[in-house]
This record gives sequence, C-alpha cells and structure tokens, in this order.
Amino acid sequence: MPSFKDVSLLRASLRLMGGNGLNMGRPVVPALRCYATSCKDPKGVVVGVYSQDGDKPAKTTVNAVALDDALGGKLLTLIRERGMDGTPGKGLLFSGFEGEYQAVAVVGVGRQDASYNENEELDEGMENVRVAAGTGARALQLQGMYEVHVDAMEYPEQAAEGAALAVWRYNANKRKKNRLHTPKLDMYGKGDRDAWVRGLFKAESQNLARRLSDTPANMMTPSIFAQAAVDALCPCGVSVEVRSMDWIEDMNLNSFLMIAKGSCEPPLLLECSYCGTSPEDRPVLLLGQGLTFHSGGLCLKPKKGMDQYRGAMAGAAVCVGVLRAAAALSLPMNITAVMPLCEHMPSGMAVKCGDVVTLLNGTTMGIKNVDKAPVVLLADPLLYAQATFKPKLVIDIGTVAMGVNYAVGGGASGLWTTSKSVWKNFRKSGGLTGDRIWRFPLFKYYKQIVNKNITYDLCNTGRGPASSCLAAAILHSLVPCVDWAHLDIRGTGMTTKINPRPYLLKDSMTGRPTRTVIQFMYQMACAGQ
Repeated sequence: MPSFKDVSLLRASLRLMGGNGLNMGRPVVPALRCYATSCKDPKGVVVGVYSQDGDKPAKTTVNAVALDDALGGKLLTLIRERGMDGTPGKGLLFSGFEGEYQAVAVVGVGRQDASYNENEELDEGMENVRVAAGTGARALQLQGMYEVHVDAMEYPEQAAEGAALAVWRYNANKRKKNRLHTPKLDMYGKGDRDAWVRGLFKAESQNLARRLSDTPANMMTPSIFAQAAVDALCPCGVSVEVRSMDWIEDMNLNSFLMIAKGSCEPPLLLECSYCGTSPEDRPVLLLGQGLTFHSGGLCLKPKKGMDQYRGAMAGAAVCVGVLRAAAALSLPMNITAVMPLCEHMPSGMAVKCGDVVTLLNGTTMGIKNVDKAPVVLLADPLLYAQATFKPKLVIDIGTVAMGVNYAVGGGASGLWTTSKSVWKNFRKSGGLTGDRIWRFPLFKYYKQIVNKNITYDLCNTGRGPASSCLAAAILHSLVPCVDWAHLDIRGTGMTTKINPRPYLLKDSMTGRPTRTVIQFMYQMACAGQ
C-alpha cells in the first residue's frame, strides 16, 4: 500500500489543460504510475472544485467530499496543499490511491453561483461544467483509463455532454493498435441519472455528425452517407427513403442535378421522417446541405485547405444527428429531413459559369459563380419539400457562404429567419447548450441585389461582399408562405482552427450545432407542457 507521501509526489500539480478560463489548448498530462495491484482495466474519476470566494478556500462539490471520505481524507488535503483556485478547466491529476480508482482528476468549475450571462448569451454555470467534465475525462483517457466516472457537479446533463464530446475522436483510419481507446463513461455519486442519460444521447448525436463530417470524401460518398443514415436511423424507428438519380430526374430537381452532374458519383436524395405525434400533425422540415465534397467545380477552390471541404455535408450530418436524438428522447413532434447528396467536381459535364437553370416554381436562376454551389443545390429540393410535406416550419442548414465565418468565426452559427419567436427559441437554446446562434439581417436590400438581373430572375451570387446575407436572401425568396430559418454553419460546422471549444478537438469537424437544434426542437415540442 502506498503511503500518503507516495501519492503526493506523483506530479499532481500539473495543469490538465493549458490556457485560462474557457480559452484552452490541448491537454498536457504527466506520465503517472499506477500503484494498484491490478490495472488491467483501470478506472478514473472526475470531480469538481468551485472557485475561491475571497480568502476562503476553494469549495469542492458534494461528490468530491464523498470521494475524499472514501480515500480517507487524503484528496482534500492534497488539493489544499496545491492551492487550487477552481478556475474553469484547470485542475490536478492524482494517482496512487488504493481502491476502486487508479487516477483522480480534480477540475475547476468556476463560481458555484454562475448562471446565465446576458452579455455572453450563455449559461456559464452549464458551460463551466461541460468544460470541467470534458477536461477531466480527456485527461484520464490520455492516461489509459478504460472507464471514467464523472461527477455531475449539479448539472448531470451538461457533465455527460462535456465528457462524451471530449473523449470521442475520429480514428477509423488509424491502425487498431494506434487508436486511442474511448473509455466507458458513467456518472459518479449523486445526481439525476435521467438527465445524465439525456446528455449522453445529445452528445452521441453530435458525435455521429462529427463522424459523418470527418470521414474522408472517398469513404463518404452520397451512397455511403445514405447507408450510414439508414444504419443510424432505422433501428431508432425513423423511416428513411433513398431517392435515386432516376427519381431526381423525374421530379425535375434541375438545380440539384446542375451541381451533381460534374461528378461520376450518382446523386441521391434522402427523405427521413420521425413521427413522435399524430401523423396528421404538420412536421418541422429540416433541409440539410449534402455536398460530400465541394471542390468549387470549374471555379476550383485553393489547394491549401481544400481537404476540409469533405465537411461541406455538415448540414446533412447535423440533420441525421438531430433525428437520432429526437427518436432517442421520444420528442412529441413530427420531424422530416430532406438531404440532397452529391459531389461538386470539375469535369467536362460540370456546370459552367453563366449557365441558367429553371426551378420548380418557374423562376430562372443564373449561376454566375459555380463555387457558390450550396444555394443552387438547395433551391429545388427546398421547393419540392415544401410542396410535398406541407411543414409548419422550414429550417435549412448548411455550410453555405464564407461571410458568416468572416463575421463571427467559430463563435456562433448564423441565423436568418422570418419569425421573431423562432429567433428567441434559437437564442435560448444556444445559451443553454453553449453552442450559440447569432441573428443576421434579412433586409429587402439583399433581395434587390439578387433579384435585379437583366437576363434571368435570380442570381446565385448577387453583388457585393455580404455573401451569407445574399445566400439567405436567395433561399428566402423560395419560401413564400411559412415560418423559415436559415442556419449557415460555415464557421462552426467544419474544422475550427482558432479557439475551439475545450471539449472538442482542434482541426477536426465539430458536429455543431447539433445539440442546439435538438434543444430548439425540445423547446418547440414541450412549449405547452
């Protein structure tokens, strides 16, 4: 049995993650020895410490006190010796305790009374718990723990989200012996277990979107994506219809075909329906951009960074994740998702600059710049889905234009909507999930730019630098009679290189804003309850 001195010498004072507060980098963890007699399947535990209040010592969570009792009072003594101040995302890593756990991560959770911050549009108490749980779980994962128990820290749902998002990574293309093991997660101590399970459902849905987005384009073609959607959704009771090239041609979805025809990969259109209430109730319609690779076509994108455009189908990936979570949570509402899937490639068959296509409603669209393919891809599927499913609300999601990335980067997803209540609900859901939404203008000014053309009705680019606002204006002109929201996730749904969320990974696809859309759906479904 190791002595108390042995435990204290195990490099415990190293910070789990660099940076300050919520702005942290990759985890840096010391090499720890395991003193337990059997470490075949080692276990670790994450507990929280609140920030100091004046001259008072940092206060631990209720479950941290219980763990300290189980360890004979050693844990709190070590924490006080190291002078831990409870800063969110910074902590201590201990090893050498005898008992169930071979490693203990103690992570700062910030102020115990942290709540919604109006200026940040964020519930900081919830977000601090996500950061703490994610920081601790990832550090223990890197120490080789096969099972990680996480303190609920008064927010079990958010603790589950942070931990499950932090330990997941796309490593399917690494040799099995080189893959980092994903530990089994469980809640430690007292807490609402139902809320913990809800958090796992939401995080796993975002991880599904991350996997679909991060898979290389040759391994995530339209047909492979369709099969992945079938595998993920059908066992949950979500119906999936896969529409072929012949069907797309018969339905005259010409704008979709204009983008797809440059690739030898045949396009597909997915129709997925979740029925959580009476089949007669009008559904919420999700339209997900499904460019499984966006090369820019004849207006080829720069070679540097082109690989990230495998994530141009992040909108469709988010739709699949949302449907998966809706089924898992049994939301009392109907949701239909339509996802046009294709590659946009340069070839002798590719769409050319200046081509014109006639949409289902008779509007002609000039394709001035073929790199601005998303609005062309979505145009006819958007018209078709409205006419077929008669939705009460339309939400289209895609990595549409760079303007939103220039405006807010990875800080928030852009929202354009005709409904004040939709905006309020998205704003609330983003504050609760930590994945914020920011509303952009939908002025007539932008519509005039895209509509006033000499030889056709609508231009796919318009004129001027506000590319995301112009794209939203184009799509809005195709939704005449129903509440509508457009989510441009160009800065959030693809790779984040600057200041990624601490529980996500730098230079990897994020799966954002899956949890925010799920929370929005939950608020809609349960508004009258």
